[in-house]
This record gives sequence, C-alpha cells and structure tokens, in this order.
Amino acid sequence: MTSVWLRYLNAADIDSLGVTGADIVDAVEDVLHDHGEDRVVFEPRTHLVPDNGGKGHFNVLRGHLSSQQVSGVKVVGDFVGNFERGLPSEMALILLLDPDTGMPRAIVDGTMITDARTGAMTAVGAKYLARKDSRVLGHIGARGTAWWNVVLLDSLFDFAEIRVTSKRPESREAFGEQLSEHLGKPVRVLDNAADTLDGADIMVEASRLVEPEPLVRKEFLRPGSFLVPYGTISALELDLLDVVDKVVVDNWRESQSGNPEFGALRPQLNAGILTEERVHAEIGDVVAGKRPGRENDDERVLFWHRGLSTTDLSVANMILRRAEAADVGTMLPYR
Repeated sequence: MTSVWLRYLNAADIDSLGVTGADIVDAVEDVLHDHGEDRVVFEPRTHLVPDNGGKGHFNVLRGHLSSQQVSGVKVVGDFVGNFERGLPSEMALILLLDPDTGMPRAIVDGTMITDARTGAMTAVGAKYLARKDSRVLGHIGARGTAWWNVVLLDSLFDFAEIRVTSKRPESREAFGEQLSEHLGKPVRVLDNAADTLDGADIMVEASRLVEPEPLVRKEFLRPGSFLVPYGTISALELDLLDVVDKVVVDNWRESQSGNPEFGALRPQLNAGILTEERVHAEIGDVVAGKRPGRENDDERVLFWHRGLSTTDLSVANMILRRAEAADVGTMLPYR
C-alpha cells in the first residue's frame, strides 16, 4: 500500500514563512473573483453548540476552490470569555484535501488565518465600496480580527485619524498602543461607540456582545460613509437600513444560514427588513465586475460579511504552497 503523509503547520511554522498582509488580501480578492465567476463550491456553515452553559460554540465551514484544485473544512470555536484564560476567543484548524483522491494534504493552524482573512475581507470590501478619499476610521472591538481590520484598511487608505473602542478599558488601551506603534501614527482610544463612529468615513463594528445592543445608530452614517458590521450578536439599530443606499453581502444564502440569533443583521432579517430584493450585490459579483460597487461619493454603503470558507481555504492553500517550497512544517504519517 502506498504510504500517505500530510503536512502539519502550526503557528510558528506559519510565522516563519514571511506572509504579508498584501499576500493575504490578494488571496482573498482572488477567491472572491472566483465566487463571481462561479468557480467555487461553497457549502452552508453549520454550528455546533455544546452543552457548556453558554460559554461558546463551534462553526464548521466547508468549501472547494476549482481554480486552485483544493477542498477543505475549517472548524473554529467562538468563545467570548477566553480572554479570562489568556486564550484567543477564536481558535481554528483547517484541513486541506485533494479533491481528486480525497486524501488529506495538510492540517493548518487556522487561528491567524481566521483573523487575517476577516480583516482582508473588510479591506477588499472597502476597496470596492468605500470612498477613495476616506480619511477617518472608526472601529468597535479589539479582538484578533480587529488588528487585521485596522492594519489592512490603513494600508489602503493611510487614514488621517483612527478611532478605536471596546468594552473593556484594558483591552482597548492596549489595542490602541499596539496599533499606534505598528502604524507609526496616533490612534485615538475612546470609551464609547458614539464618539468612535459618528461621522467616520469608514466604520467597522466587530463587537463581542452577549445580547443585542444598538451601538451603531443611523445618525452616525453621513453621506458617503461605509459601514462593515460583523459582530456575532447584533449591535445595529433596528431601523438603520432606512438610511443605507446599498447593502452588499458576502453570500446571500450564508446571510440566512445557521443559528437565527447569530449575525449582525439577524434582527433585520428576522423582521423582514432585509430581504433578497434589498441586497444590491454579493461582493464576489462586485469584484468580478458583474455588479457595480460604489457609484458616487454620497452613497451610504453597508457591507455585511459573515465569513466564507473559501477565503480560509485560499489563504491556507497559499501558506501551504510556501511551506512546501521551503520544506516547513511537520510531516505526519497518515497510513
């Protein structure tokens, strides 16, 4: 019988490969273009909610990339209270599979990938949907994805002002200091959502609420603004869409899938406010040029992304190719 080995890539292995933010953005933008051209197989996410007293749940994401000839599955936990244990709230593993034989190719630490591909999705959305002259960023949240949101957005827009806030003072202060040191510019740390978002050109809501709370209100959205909400629990005012000119999603089916309590616009979906007719486009169609993105400087645009398995696979596969070329990682005997 033929021996089968697979490559295991841990966090240190990935760090050693020198992957840049631009590399991750390119991998995400490429696969979004493939979405627009129907070159992916994209399955609905599923949730596994253990009997753990509400501590957290798992998301299971599956997909296949035709242009890269790779299939895969990601399992990621979402455990808000993990900071009390010194752990990330989201930890993940990605299994990459050969679609011709079904053989496993690699097991990849997906924790950084989850954070980075989320920030890259925000950045690609802003590239097509935000004003080119956007100068002020307002960001709610200081979890892992928040770092990539701010860093990758700033790489595109070079903001004149960055405002951040989060629920815990210690997390937002540390977040602001780390960002300021990394970006080489001041970062304003504020203690409330209103001062952080009101009048910002680009607004990102990545909060970690345990129950819905209207942190993002419609009066914050000035003409020309761009809003990206993706907290697991809604932080939006229910009638916020009244002032939004365009709603773009990563995938309309995905927007409706999974637990009906999870998702930034779930209340709007459940109330019949957000419908398929209300959605302007999926982001893949915009990237592929099949639907227009921002068409004028006065539009208020909202981009809701819940997370696409295909972006995880694209980034993980890019990392695997580099690891194979550099012979990085641990080879594990499969059979």
